[in-house]
Order: sequence, then structure tokens, then C-alpha cells
Amino acid sequence: MELSILGYPGAGKTTLFNALTGARTETAAYAARPTVGVARIPDPRLERLAELFRPQRIVPAEVHYVDIPGRPDGFSISGELLNTVQRADALLHVVRAFEDAAVPVHPQAPSPATAVRNMEAELALEDLAILERRLERMETLSKGAKAAERQVMEQERRLLQRVREGLEQDVPARQQTFEPHERKTMANYQLLTAKPLLVVLNVGEGHASEPVRELLEELRGENRHVAALCGKLEMELAQLPQEEEREFREALGADGMGRAEVIRASHELLGLVSFYTFVSREVRAWSVGSATPAAQAAGVIHSDMERGFIRGEVVAFADLEGCGSLAEARQRGLLRLEGKGYPVQDGDVITFLFNV
Repeated sequence: MELSILGYPGAGKTTLFNALTGARTETAAYAARPTVGVARIPDPRLERLAELFRPQRIVPAEVHYVDIPGRPDGFSISGELLNTVQRADALLHVVRAFEDAAVPVHPQAPSPATAVRNMEAELALEDLAILERRLERMETLSKGAKAAERQVMEQERRLLQRVREGLEQDVPARQQTFEPHERKTMANYQLLTAKPLLVVLNVGEGHASEPVRELLEELRGENRHVAALCGKLEMELAQLPQEEEREFREALGADGMGRAEVIRASHELLGLVSFYTFVSREVRAWSVGSATPAAQAAGVIHSDMERGFIRGEVVAFADLEGCGSLAEARQRGLLRLEGKGYPVQDGDVITFLFNV
């Protein structure tokens, strides 16, 4: 799971990247290439399973973030940068919501609401360019195509024109309606406005909670998720040992909005659920799409497990916690045997049986 981090100059894009991943990237410099970092998803259920199983190793699920290089004069992506953003599963737009006389406000982002509108317009322009190139190419190809091929191309042409019209009316692709076969076609184009979007407000250290909540509500829209944190504070806390960080958070009262919430929001943005395994003294969390068949979920761990899938031994986290052990869950009949088509549920603890 990978999110590209976008933002106008002065928004704190790299600061947020450092806060989420614990990196120490220079915040005042403009990088030449994207920077990749990994954040572990905070998971109280995984911590509770560790208490029950007492494993030698605990492995949380992860989110990969890519800090897309900015330019002093504004936002621009092209060439390899555009390819990187297109490959992302979702986008994270950092929006400035703090005051700092030492950091100029970019003219394209004088307010959070304007920054969000202008960024969506920028992304739509990139998508329109992609669609225009394809439509021009289709017009050339159709001249020498056979009748059956022309019919297929005409269907695709009408679809692309409809999407283009929606973008021109400020409707991002993620808010447009598609039939299942149309959605499959559009996936090939990797449109930026089709990707799930998380808007993160970078607020000041002394922010008041009520104005922030009002701003979050204002920016929250259809298929657009929002969150808030103080990037500067979170970046500093991310450099501390875990116990020391916890003490500072308690002293500062910084438990409400922070990087943990943003990381979890990144996970939820894609409609993912977590399931857990306990194998070889290791408890691990895994992320899959909601209702993923058990065999495919096993394939996330290893392709051999999907190929030789026999069955899964499944118990819900709440049931296991209530029982205190797998043996007790089995004794009470709460440990179920499920086949390859079983839709994995959030919180399932699964032992996969396979043979290759």
C-alpha cells in the first residue's frame, strides 16, 4: 500500500513525511527525486494478541509513503514523477493551516479551502491531458481498424469523453459513476483524480480544537477524507524513543490528533481490513481489501499458500480475546474451519493450512 504525498510549497509536505515515517529528510531543501519511507500502522489489537501469544516477534502492517519533490514556484509533476504518482494507491495532500511569518504563503494556497480546490484542479488538468492524448490516438487507430475493433474503440471513446466532460465540470473521476466493466477500463489509465484522497491539515502547535474541527468539516467531501496534525511537533516526537514519546504526549495533551490517526486514516482510505497470523513465534498483521477470499489473503503471505490452500482456521479477535487462548476458543466452538472462498473479516485471526 503506497501513498504519494503532494502539497504546495510551505505546506510542510516533507515535515509530514518525516513525522509519519520517522525519517530525517531535510525540510528546507527541494529534492531531485521522490523519497520513500515506511510507517507501521498502530494497532491495539496486535498489541493485545502479543499479550496473549507472547511471541518473540511482533510485525505490524505497514503503509509506504512517497514524498513527491516540489518546486519553489509551485506544484508540478511530469515525466517520471507523474509515473510515480500514477502508480500510487492513493494520494495524500498536505494543506497549510498554520501561521509562520518565516514561511511564505504560496499564492495558490492562501487558505486551506483554496489549496484543496486548486490542487484538485491541477490533478484534473493532468488527467485531461492523459485523456486527450488517448482520444487523439484512438482517432488515428480507428481509421485502419476492422469493424469489430472500431465498435470496441467507439465504446471506449464515449466513456473517455464522458469522463472528460465530468472533469471539465470539476467532478473528479473518483466521484463519477462507472459500470463494473467501465471501471476496469478506466483502471488502465491510472487517473490521478480517480485515486482515493486524504487531505491532511498541518496545523500550528497552539491550535484550538474547535476551529480545526470546523475546518475539517468544511473540507470533508464525497470520497475525500480529512485529518489534522501538527507536523512540526509530530516530526519532533517521531525522533524520540517510544516510552519517552508517550510521556511527552501525555504532558502536552497531544493524544487527540497525531500521526497515528493519519496512518490509520491512510489504511482505511483504501477500504482495507486487517487480519492476523501467529506462526513460528511471530504475531503479524496483514492488510487486504474488504471481503477478500481466504485463498487470496493467504497469497498475500506467500504464493505457495494460495496455490496449495486447503482451509483456514479462523477466530474473530473479540472471541479470542474473550477466551484468552486458541485452545479455549476451539473448546467453545468459536474456532471455525473456512474454505478458500470465505470473505476475510476485519480482526480475523487465521491459521492457513496448505499443501504444495
